Amino acid sequence: MKKGYIILLAIVVIIVIAVSWFIGKYNLIQREKVNVESAWAQVENVYQTRYDLIPNLVSTVKGAANFEQETLIGVTEARSKVAGNPTLDPNMLSDPDAFAQFQANQAGLSAALSRLMVVVEQYPDIKANQNFLQLQAQLEGIENRIRTERMRYNETAKEFNQKIVIFPNNMIANMIGVRSFQFFAAEEGAQKAPQVSFD
Repeated sequence: MKKGYIILLAIVVIIVIAVSWFIGKYNLIQREKVNVESAWAQVENVYQTRYDLIPNLVSTVKGAANFEQETLIGVTEARSKVAGNPTLDPNMLSDPDAFAQFQANQAGLSAALSRLMVVVEQYPDIKANQNFLQLQAQLEGIENRIRTERMRYNETAKEFNQKIVIFPNNMIANMIGVRSFQFFAAEEGAQKAPQVSFD
């Protein structure tokens, strides 16, 4: 009788330890996932800030006589593509295709803005416009914040991805359906920094 209680107690203790261990690992994965989603929210926040700045930038430049309409149309079209996919649900951060499309749309907008800034060089009256100078400074700041937040997101995603591939976390991640997050890759031509400043 006493032996039966000891065996039962041992089984209960083992179950409690196993459940506690599982809960601890599960909570660790969920905490790290929230960190990645929080870093992602910051990336989207700065992209949204840039998105909101563009209409003011375009309207300031549009006022210049004979400004190249093709360049303005390019910026507007690139902004429209981003508008079609302005955010990426955190659940889609593990989907390589959705992430690649999001990154491609944002890269297209960056390229269009860079072309706009190069063309503005040919218009001294725009470069002397106080509104434009303020918008240009804001855009430069936003582009720097985008780079910073993307780097933070990549670091947080890397930490999470490393945690869910090591044993025994990988077993729990598979059980609860958690997958690795995608990373921002360097854009084509990223070795050459775009010229956005006007002296």
